[in-house]
Amino acid sequence: MPEIKLTNVTKHWGRFYGVDHLNLDIADNSFITILGPSGCGKTTTLRMIAGLETPTSGQIKIGDQIVYDSEQGINIPPNKRKVGFLFQNYALWPNMTVYQNISFGLKNVKEEKPVIDVNAKVCNDMIRALENGNKLNEVMADVRDSHGKVDKDRALIKLINVYTISMPTAKSLLGLGIHESDDPEHTAQEQKKKYEEQLEAARKAHETKGEELNDAFEVVKDGQVLKEVRRLSKEEIDLAVRRVSRVVKIGMFMDRYPAELSGGQQQRVAIARTLAPEPQVLFMDEPLSNLDAKLRLEMRYELQRLHLETGSTFVYVTHDQMEAMTLSTKICLMNNGVLQQYATPLELYNEPKNLFCADFVGNPSINLIEGKGTQQADGSFNLQIFNGKHAKFMPSNPIDVQKWFAKRDEESENQRSAEEELLKNSKNVEKENKDEVFEYHIQRVDEEDYALKEKVVLTNEDFVIAIRPEKIKVAPDGKIDAFVNGSMPTGMESTLKLNIHGYLLTSVVFGSFAYVIGDRIHISIDDDGILLYDRRSGKLICSGTVNITDN
Repeated sequence: MPEIKLTNVTKHWGRFYGVDHLNLDIADNSFITILGPSGCGKTTTLRMIAGLETPTSGQIKIGDQIVYDSEQGINIPPNKRKVGFLFQNYALWPNMTVYQNISFGLKNVKEEKPVIDVNAKVCNDMIRALENGNKLNEVMADVRDSHGKVDKDRALIKLINVYTISMPTAKSLLGLGIHESDDPEHTAQEQKKKYEEQLEAARKAHETKGEELNDAFEVVKDGQVLKEVRRLSKEEIDLAVRRVSRVVKIGMFMDRYPAELSGGQQQRVAIARTLAPEPQVLFMDEPLSNLDAKLRLEMRYELQRLHLETGSTFVYVTHDQMEAMTLSTKICLMNNGVLQQYATPLELYNEPKNLFCADFVGNPSINLIEGKGTQQADGSFNLQIFNGKHAKFMPSNPIDVQKWFAKRDEESENQRSAEEELLKNSKNVEKENKDEVFEYHIQRVDEEDYALKEKVVLTNEDFVIAIRPEKIKVAPDGKIDAFVNGSMPTGMESTLKLNIHGYLLTSVVFGSFAYVIGDRIHISIDDDGILLYDRRSGKLICSGTVNITDN
């Protein structure tokens, strides 16, 4: 499967930027999730890679092929990109059976393909199946009813799955009646000889033309596989349909119509239809959003298995962070058309590079505490939090915050200069939906304060401490007093809302405990993984430990 590379890909309508200078490398055989809130540019990015949307500028490569380049005027149509697209609403034909839905796209494929001797391949498939008559008889034993009669429909599906053959071949095999013979092994060998003779005759016919058949029964002449522009044969179509139906486990539903299937079964049909042409890349646009919670969980496991079995590159769009965290090899987190962070799920969770990433990823959401203070000679930060309480933050690794501020300002100036340089080109327009520092919110008992809505003058002494809920522990010897403001037990864990000096923090407590609203408890904070952010830019400064004194 190919690598996908996006270079400065931009899409704007007038002055509104849906995607803003996106650079992204999607590795071969990866499962990439494009995550973000509604309107952040997820689906637009997916559609541009697939060819369903034309970028305003930039370059897109799939493997070694440039499929879009604004400078060179290249724009390969979707049907030539060899990609599969799975839509949110499945888009199944209601008047077609499952088989017809899956095979529909295959019937329209017409491109240069190897010349295959289909009859010779069928003979070889029959020889394989007849190799062991007793095994064939045992296979049939699994599909007999209580009266010992073979269920024909189940038998055909069983033969297709066991021997990896097409439906016509399975019907021919069943029609030989090996399972009804008194001596299945002898009968199978007799029939096998007939097919071996037919296969040998086919090979000799090719030899008279100076040709031969390779292991895939492609016609070879002068050491080269012969090719021709053609459509897929019925045998090839059926094999493809049976292959993908086996992968997604819907082989028994081939004659049903979509209305006769559950939501999960319809989703499997849509996946099978997408996989049938063997696309280089599989794109999925929120494919599980129409399913109930339990079925969504089951389908996540199915998608993981599919990714492993097919070896394809998956690019998946969702606004559900749980799907992104559980499915992805890497997550592309976007906001306002801009890439915020591109990292593995655990890296994104443990080290979010800005306040937006920290707030968006994680359920329950991360706790954000505003602090004001300075760095001390020992490298620690003395901060005032909760309207006058004291906190000491110690970085895990030494950091000079003044040098960090200087680098921040330099990067900001470079970005501003680059934007001004871009606007000198008449093809570029000023961005209407300008990028701003994320407006996080601070929860209080009596109100919600949107911290950056007020025109507060921020300085280099303004910081934000971020603490994941699971790092706040209920402990009898905890040094911080808190009151339970809310409790949501699930059996395995409880999510608590804690009132600390009028501010609400969230804690996840593992185990079966009952907490009553109004209870006074003591809490402590883990010794690692606490994050410190610059309030002015919203960027991560470092991780470390925090000690909050309750006085």
